[in-house]
Amino acid sequence: MDLLRIERVKARTGLSRSDLYRRVKSGTFPSPIKIGNSRVSVWPSTTVDAWIERQVATANLKEIAP
Repeated sequence: MDLLRIERVKARTGLSRSDLYRRVKSGTFPSPIKIGNSRVSVWPSTTVDAWIERQVATANLKEIAP
């Protein structure tokens, strides 16, 4: 598992910084974690990958539904 900083999360998801934090606030994107006592926020790659997989699955279900 990798720990992803905001720039890598943006690159993987295609979302902007403001959209990411808006989704975190609304509960539709995983919250970042703080590293130690620093101000650095990171996302575990597994949580970002799981979110992406759910987005793909949801899109596929919408395409199949009549």
